[in-house]
Amino acid sequence: MVLFGLIMIGLILFLYFKNMYSRRQLKKSAVPADYQPLLQTNVRYYQQLPPADKTRFEAMVQRFLKRTHIEGVGTTVEPLDRVLVAASAIIPIFGFKDWEYFNLTNVILYPDTFDETYQYEGNRRNILGMVGSGALHGQMILSRSALREGFSNTTDKNNTAIHEFVHLLDKTDGSIDGFPSKLLEHSYSIPWMKLVHQTIQQISDGHTDINPYGAINEAEFFAVISEYFFERPDLLAEKHPELYEMLTRMFRQDPGKMGGN
Repeated sequence: MVLFGLIMIGLILFLYFKNMYSRRQLKKSAVPADYQPLLQTNVRYYQQLPPADKTRFEAMVQRFLKRTHIEGVGTTVEPLDRVLVAASAIIPIFGFKDWEYFNLTNVILYPDTFDETYQYEGNRRNILGMVGSGALHGQMILSRSALREGFSNTTDKNNTAIHEFVHLLDKTDGSIDGFPSKLLEHSYSIPWMKLVHQTIQQISDGHTDINPYGAINEAEFFAVISEYFFERPDLLAEKHPELYEMLTRMFRQDPGKMGGN
């Protein structure tokens, strides 16, 4: 019996250390060896950072990739995809110290658009990204093609992955409602919502260059205008200075002053 007990203890210890080793190896492989050149080549936001901020951005990318599982369904997740998902996550929170996405565990990449039942085949596919709820709490689903398009097209105002990560930021106070109370000082809450409703009305009337999808509700407006803020800060500052100023307060950064924009 003593021998059997020692064998069982040895087996348990072996499995424990094997699991620990596997998890460490998985964390190491989660960060592509060439992530720095991939950032430099493909992420304009990163390109425009000064050296010290690049180092901090890189550290945040590594931490995100080690904490978050990224998998493909019907597609292969390549190193570039991992880097772009991480960059999408870090850009909105770069102005905050030690921010973590505690409401996210997995990012699932589909090859292209999908429908409301998470199917990526068929004729009714029109969704590019989604933050999961209910049984899918802690999950994010992204179109791989939309992920890459968001970073390859540097002249538009759209970035699907940033859009979805902004929804996650919005959700940190308990609901995705376009009123990110943890990002917004109390004194600015009423001016923000007033500005949101005014701009949604302008979108509905066709009197603005903001993506019409932002007129669906306050939550989508916040995500859409945040895409604009990070993709074309120069243009947003010129055409919508009040919105731009409010977003610099929320995100605690001023991307319009990066890289000479």
